Amino acid sequence: MNGSVPARVQGIYDEVLRRNRGETEFHQAVREVLESLAVVLDRHSEYSEMKTVERICEPERQIIFRVPWQDDRGEVQINRGFRVEFNSALGPYKGGLRFHPSVDLGIVKFLGFEQIFKNALTGMPIGGGKGGSDFDPKGRSDAEVMRFCQSFMTELYRHLGEYTDVPAGDIGVGTREIGYLFGQYKRITNRYESGVITGKGLGWGGALVRTEATGYGAVFFAEAMMQTAGESFDGRRVVVSGSGNVAVYAIEKVHQLGGTVVACSDSSGYVVDEKGIDLDVLKQVKEVERSRIDQYAERVGTARFVADGSIWDVPCEVAIPSATQNELGEDAARTLVQNGCRYVVEGANMPTTPDAVRVLREAGTAFAPGKAANAGGVATSALEMQQNASRDRWTFEHSETRLEEIMRGIHDRCHATAEEYGSPGDLVLGANVAGFLQVAEAVHAHGLI
Repeated sequence: MNGSVPARVQGIYDEVLRRNRGETEFHQAVREVLESLAVVLDRHSEYSEMKTVERICEPERQIIFRVPWQDDRGEVQINRGFRVEFNSALGPYKGGLRFHPSVDLGIVKFLGFEQIFKNALTGMPIGGGKGGSDFDPKGRSDAEVMRFCQSFMTELYRHLGEYTDVPAGDIGVGTREIGYLFGQYKRITNRYESGVITGKGLGWGGALVRTEATGYGAVFFAEAMMQTAGESFDGRRVVVSGSGNVAVYAIEKVHQLGGTVVACSDSSGYVVDEKGIDLDVLKQVKEVERSRIDQYAERVGTARFVADGSIWDVPCEVAIPSATQNELGEDAARTLVQNGCRYVVEGANMPTTPDAVRVLREAGTAFAPGKAANAGGVATSALEMQQNASRDRWTFEHSETRLEEIMRGIHDRCHATAEEYGSPGDLVLGANVAGFLQVAEAVHAHGLI
């Protein structure tokens, strides 16, 4: 992100490239972490001697399987399923399932690698993993989605368990999909293990605030950044990319804290509403009707829809990229800087390219990496596991308070670690080093496995 990989870790990176050919996103995720770890290896020779970094870069287990199913016309479809159980040093593998045509092994490995450090930063006893399929639920009937999920779980179930591997949702996997997946798990195993999957419906083991958690958490993290600088969201102009679960609830929390979100997007374009995004209309369009974002502009007189260009052309003081990986590139970063953006907080997983991060950091724009800023979702998933294990149900207020405490704790930990390792204010280094140190300590405690 700041140039070449430091010589101290270049050999490790070269070996990752050799062993994982063509997995561009995974290479990017590993490189971003390695760039921060040279200073750690200089202080802790034992991590070099025991090849701790190399072990963490290699998944403990990679599962790839066929998913055959039948569509409503009776035609047989075949998709590919994945689960990468990356690291269990801190607890059972934990990470979402993504259903999207872009999913391949490299995508799942990048997400799983990020999840190791993200989960460590929460302070919760959960390891890192990720999974999914190249299945696209868009345009499919409920019956088709159900048949796919049942076929998917028929293979995956044998690798899961509340003390082994606990998946959740991600892009393309919401409460509907989680329900079908859990139902099939229960049917096959004859066990009602609520803690085997998270993101469940509230009536059958789900947790309050889980739906809002990633979006709320990113905004809580941003608020902690601002307070460190003696500022707040009050009166701030904000742009949030995406219009899915993360974006919707990031917008909601920004508005609650006094900011104004003036733009959001989907794959068809973006809308600008200078009065502030009307959340009721946005939820109706995206969550109820599952329509495109242009429908928002059709119903709100103050809004305009833009099919071409970039949402990052819209001037703002705070940017929260919440759509997908590598959505904010170098040119967009330059535009944000030129327009006076002060804070960029990743709501999605690795949505900012390395070149864009370099531009932001050189300009002095405060930047929060996703492994820290969007950890609210998995943190609340762990809280759901905790409630399931105790057969308990917390109030919304209690759950939100716990989420805010965790996110502020992550920020403070990253901030303090950056200072300790000679890079004050560098939350990228702070997140990478703090997460790595916690995992590395557990890896050493468990011996050479």
